[in-house]
Amino acid sequence: MMHSLPLIEELETALSSGTFDRRNEILTSITDLFINGAPRFSEDQIGVFDDVMARLINTIEAKARARLADRLAPIANAPLNVIHLLASDDDIDVARPILIRSERLNEDTLLATANSKSQRHLHAIAQRNSLSEAVTDILVERGDRDVVHSVAKNRGARFSDLGFRILVNRSSGDDVLASEVGMRSDIPRPHFLMLLDKASSAVRARLVAENPQASTDIEGVVAEVVGGIRSEIRNASPAFAAAEVAVERQNRIRRIGEAEIYQYARERKFEESALALSILCDTPIDVVERALLDPGAEIILILCKVAGLSPTTTKAVLLLRAADRGMSAEDLDQALTSFNKLQPDTAKRVLSFFRTRTRKPVQSKPAPAVAVNG
Repeated sequence: MMHSLPLIEELETALSSGTFDRRNEILTSITDLFINGAPRFSEDQIGVFDDVMARLINTIEAKARARLADRLAPIANAPLNVIHLLASDDDIDVARPILIRSERLNEDTLLATANSKSQRHLHAIAQRNSLSEAVTDILVERGDRDVVHSVAKNRGARFSDLGFRILVNRSSGDDVLASEVGMRSDIPRPHFLMLLDKASSAVRARLVAENPQASTDIEGVVAEVVGGIRSEIRNASPAFAAAEVAVERQNRIRRIGEAEIYQYARERKFEESALALSILCDTPIDVVERALLDPGAEIILILCKVAGLSPTTTKAVLLLRAADRGMSAEDLDQALTSFNKLQPDTAKRVLSFFRTRTRKPVQSKPAPAVAVNG
């Protein structure tokens, strides 16, 4: 550190009267000194470099800042404030190395940059080795096509329920993105099933062919292709298998009833809720899952009425169904009003139709229109 004293004295002179070239030379010397001793420096010593470099950054041209960023990006203990300033630079050539490679960059700076900077900044962030759910939520919401494709392919990125929902929605009409999202090993089953419903036949075929947990034979699957894939994915899903064991065990101890469904729904346990409703309504799991995933609430209200659920438990199921996409208080009130008006006999007749539809080949005869509001 003693070698830095003359440099700091020169810094004062350069800042007050020096040329750009002289400031660049001083910054290069200070950066050399830091990089050569970085593994040995304490946080206090790094803080001295931080102060000095930060004073220079705002007085040098973009090319010099870009060189500094490229040199500091791989340094695990790089000066924090300098890293923040470089990552937040409007010039993407300066910000890119830090946004992609720096492990010193903190979450707050990433969030602020993702929220306010250009698409090229977002694209750089999308390429980081690891990304939190909070950051990917912003990337999939704000990002353009290139950003979304990049983050969807990033195996070090984690996504929230909201993030996966946005990805699935943005996959509509984009076969490449749909394939990238569908082949993520961490995509939850509810979102995967939604993706399959929206996907083209080409995407479905590719997902089945490339996913070792899914069937590789889709010949003969036409109108019911999604149901077939669902069955294969469900059978191979660890989450579904664990839920099935837990629900069946509970049903042996005490028959599944409203209390269990209320608890599963409140805890946002999708698979357990679907299995419990399937048992209570004596209805194929495909019907229940589709009802929980469908944008409309009609079928889930029918299932809840057949199951003999109270409005309170039905509300919990509705909120589970809408957990990742939201449901306004007005829509919730309207759904519960429809539920209260729905007659049990009407619900049973409609559900009987859906049971028949899932157990038989697809018919050309259209389904009868049924009003849920009784």
